[in-house]
Amino acid sequence: MTRRITRACAVLAASLLAITATSLSAVATAQSVNTLSVRLLAFNDLHGSLLPPEGERSEIMQADGSFTPAGGAAYLAAYVSQLRSQAPNSLLYSVGDNWGASALESSMFNDEPTVELLNRMQINASAIGNHELDKGLAEFHRLESGGCSAANACTFSPSFSGTNFPLMAANMTYADGTPATLPFTVNMVDGIPFGVIAIAPSNTAQIVSPDGIADLRFGDEVEAIDRTADILDFFGVKAITVLLHRGDEPDRAGGPNDCNITAGPARDIALRASPKVDVIFTADSHQQYNCEFPDPAGNPRVVMQGASHGRIVSVADVTIDRNTRDVVRDQTSAFNQIVTHDISPDSEIQALSDRAWKTAAEVAQRPVGTLTAALTRDHIAGAESTLGNLVADGQLAAGGARGAQIALTNPGGIREDLSPGVVTYRQAHAVQPFGNSLEVLSVTGAVLKEALEQQFQYSTEGSTLERILAPSNGFTYTLDRTAPQGSRISEMRLNGQNIGPDMVYRVAVNKFLADGGDGFTALRQSTETTGAGTDLDALAALFTAGSPVSPPPTDRIRVID
Repeated sequence: MTRRITRACAVLAASLLAITATSLSAVATAQSVNTLSVRLLAFNDLHGSLLPPEGERSEIMQADGSFTPAGGAAYLAAYVSQLRSQAPNSLLYSVGDNWGASALESSMFNDEPTVELLNRMQINASAIGNHELDKGLAEFHRLESGGCSAANACTFSPSFSGTNFPLMAANMTYADGTPATLPFTVNMVDGIPFGVIAIAPSNTAQIVSPDGIADLRFGDEVEAIDRTADILDFFGVKAITVLLHRGDEPDRAGGPNDCNITAGPARDIALRASPKVDVIFTADSHQQYNCEFPDPAGNPRVVMQGASHGRIVSVADVTIDRNTRDVVRDQTSAFNQIVTHDISPDSEIQALSDRAWKTAAEVAQRPVGTLTAALTRDHIAGAESTLGNLVADGQLAAGGARGAQIALTNPGGIREDLSPGVVTYRQAHAVQPFGNSLEVLSVTGAVLKEALEQQFQYSTEGSTLERILAPSNGFTYTLDRTAPQGSRISEMRLNGQNIGPDMVYRVAVNKFLADGGDGFTALRQSTETTGAGTDLDALAALFTAGSPVSPPPTDRIRVID
């Protein structure tokens, strides 16, 4: 309770301090010239990518359909420096997911290298994405405030001081409604206050391990934006941007500055959010787009996203009227800058990345096995994937000593495809970067069916959301999308034998699913839980024991559309 009261007071004090500084500074220079140019820079979904990313995330599609290599922290920092040098009044933001599902060179050191990177890049503020909370609120606070614990010793540097920038979410509170973090911050730009509001996903509690954030609540994005924009406006902060950790999927492929968005949560929020907000940077979907959508007052507003893993810097150049202290909306210009490799990397950030890689390289480069053909997350008939099935097979094998008969794994936990050839530990880690522990549970056939029915859920926007779990070898069932929700699963069989509703089965899942993550709350009804290592260890062990590995068949789910 003491910590909560202390944090609540700190949130209030910091917010009031920002507002007070804004009010005093703005008065002194409000009439100095007519307008002020400000450059807003943002990146999103870095995921601890200190080195240039590999695989499908190693490139960016350009407007002409060609691809160019992109990303890497040293190149990202170099482009940020270049873009800052072109505009003396610049602010740099992250839109969240700085860490979590991180590259091995960051996750091996509890993501402390990524925090050090962000500190050195001198970002002004960051949104809290869902992945910042992957390891729970306590570890989030450690990365924010610094310190070393027995569980998370400072293995990258002798000491760790945490972030030197605010991590924010206006819609993140404790269960009693107390703010859990700063909702906004205000930066003074040549005497003019510029406010930034940050928003976490409202569905964070469904997509992060529940036990680590049990006392947190995530409110509606639009309500939080409107409420906070009104507060800023009341205290004279008229120029406002939002760091929104929600994103959309383009309807068709396009270049970094195309706008192929016709639907999605970010667009919906942008259309409804307060017209007091001038620019919205988005995140989470790892897509590239540069759009203008009308705000509720009918004025055009920039809404953009810069892919992921440090491959793009999003830029919005705004003009502020010094008399009104507000953004002149029709003078805003925006573009997504690809972080190409034809620029000299930032030497300081390169040294940081090299130090992390040098320490991690021996583990990262260790071969775990070989693969005869590509394994992908592409779903056959919208259900199975070769990589998902292989991951499930590895988890079944890992849980065998605990009696596992079936394994199920969630698609969101599988992050990268695998190419044929030698598979290294770094590549296996890229597939399963969370380090989730595996658990073997006892469930009845009825509970198993209930869990599979939960593959179809209603999203916070009211649409139907599918999360098809990858099944292990020997377990089959029929999925009928034409049937009513709650009655879409039938003909469940284990090694050809019908699954009995009252019979008990041993099922291996990661702890995220066991705790009810992704809305699979039926699995909380399990009993006799035993540990079975980690998801990454299970995948690596499958390759070590079975190489050369070939893609498994995708004949475990019979789909009726």
